[in-house]
Amino acid sequence: MGSARDKALCVYQSLSRRIVDESNARNIQTMDESLTQRARRIFATARLAGWSAPITYWFARRISRLLPRGRKLSVRSRFAKGRLTFRTGTSDLDVFHQIFVDREYRCLDDLADARLVIDCGANVGYSAAYFLKRFPRCRLIAVEPEHGNFVILRENLRSFSDRCSMLQMGIWSRKVGLRISEEKFGDGREWAFSLEEASPTETAQIDGIDIPSLIQLSGCERISILKIDIEGAERRIFAEGAHEWLDRVDTLVIELHGAECQNVFERAIAQYDFELSTCDELTIARRRRPSISPAKR
Repeated sequence: MGSARDKALCVYQSLSRRIVDESNARNIQTMDESLTQRARRIFATARLAGWSAPITYWFARRISRLLPRGRKLSVRSRFAKGRLTFRTGTSDLDVFHQIFVDREYRCLDDLADARLVIDCGANVGYSAAYFLKRFPRCRLIAVEPEHGNFVILRENLRSFSDRCSMLQMGIWSRKVGLRISEEKFGDGREWAFSLEEASPTETAQIDGIDIPSLIQLSGCERISILKIDIEGAERRIFAEGAHEWLDRVDTLVIELHGAECQNVFERAIAQYDFELSTCDELTIARRRRPSISPAKR
């Protein structure tokens, strides 16, 4: 890895020097286009050379600093199928790092199989891509409310279209019209959008959907893995009607946002036969005797 890192540093430094030279001779637009083309060529070389996710991430992070915000590039990981799009200057690479470098879902490494995975708060599709590669027989439903994230999600999951349904909706305790909150949540970046119910006088920005509706849509009896990262909305789905679906979940992986969310979650699952553990920012609830049912015919 050290050798690959040294090569990446040399390429990065060389590219940086060229940028400074070009800035004195070309206008900004021409320079941006030239840099983007070079970056894409370098990433292609990195893929052919077999650089690991940490090295690819390291290089992508540095290239991103030299490009305008929102420029699309791509990276690869052996834990995903094909290339994954990211946007420069956004939280996309931080999500990539969590899933493919830190491997925050390593807590599920002992699971041999999964039939249905529901990804609530799928962001730009990296976690869904990880699960689809990890469990080649599974079907997956990816739910993401924010439009910009959803556009990238569709690009990243296009190669799994035969096994993956993508919904631009918000997870809620019932079917209801939702809006993206104007209040800042977390660091306010692309991975930190929160939702609230639209008032009767407001036009809903997106539709809300509940877990029972997703199960019905899947055609399966049970959820093998339910992943939840919905920026505080977990308080609503576990406070209202969780008894309708919790008994149909084998493994639940959730990021809890604050003490109130944690208390509501723990009260909701207390009566069910789950074993709790943690892995980094995640809380994992495993049914002690999971059962996987095939899809209905």
